[in-house]
Amino acid sequence: MKKIIFLLSLFVCAVGAKLSAATWKAEHVVMIALDGWGAYSVPKADIPTIKALMDNGCYTLKKRSVLPSSSAINWASMFNGAGTEMHGYTEWGSRTPEIPSMVVNEHGIFPTIYSIMQEQCPEAETGCLYEWDGIKYLVDTLAISYYAQATGYDKKPDELCCMAEEYIKDKKPAFLAVCFDQLDHTGHADGHDTPGYYKKLKELDTYVGRIIEAIKQAGMYENTIIIMTADHGGIDKGHGGKTLMEMEIPFIIAGKGVKKGGEFTECMMQFDTAATIAYIFGLKQPQAWIGRPMVQVFE
Repeated sequence: MKKIIFLLSLFVCAVGAKLSAATWKAEHVVMIALDGWGAYSVPKADIPTIKALMDNGCYTLKKRSVLPSSSAINWASMFNGAGTEMHGYTEWGSRTPEIPSMVVNEHGIFPTIYSIMQEQCPEAETGCLYEWDGIKYLVDTLAISYYAQATGYDKKPDELCCMAEEYIKDKKPAFLAVCFDQLDHTGHADGHDTPGYYKKLKELDTYVGRIIEAIKQAGMYENTIIIMTADHGGIDKGHGGKTLMEMEIPFIIAGKGVKKGGEFTECMMQFDTAATIAYIFGLKQPQAWIGRPMVQVFE
């Protein structure tokens, strides 16, 4: 009898998974985010892979970070569907909210795209791969199938890219975020809008190409939506200010069910990223989220 009940539960889970996937706009979403990538750089940069995504999908170079325009605050807003005042992360290196989050989930963390996906599509494989260790404090790792940090990218710059390639081919995740930190380091060392900055951006473009190729090799490409974005931009060797070079960041989306619509003019904020991903997977947003999905980019 126990065996029958166990097999029945597996059947119910499998049917539930198929029903959930049937409501999705795509079976896979891969988000590649570049720390410190200012939208001002896109027209000037030699980034053929990224620009091909722009040509084949929709994009804006006017998406805005929340304030202050620095890292932890905006990574949190990107994944959490809300701004600083609600999730409570207020510093560039926040690991826990300095202001108590307005609401928390069962893990004691403000609801993230990962936690609502775990709640509503528990069978879905999700991943988060990153270079900056601060990311793990912002995404609710208890709700993620797999997360890992590339710790040696100073000596092996493509380490995170290699990790993403392997994970995609092995697990074929429903949702994966790949978060590169290298451009932000270059911005602090060489300065934004400098030859060194554009050299690093060109290098990162090759990693984007490799990740897309891994998606193809995994047999996922026709059912994948690719998103590219950033946490903030920068000016001189810093960030966190109120200039548009610091606040305006790219948002690019292409793939299954996405229009080849080019640039869109609707307003977009950092927290709209999570809302757009939730919309792709047919997830109900928590009441605490203020993000709006960019519904206009879909066919």
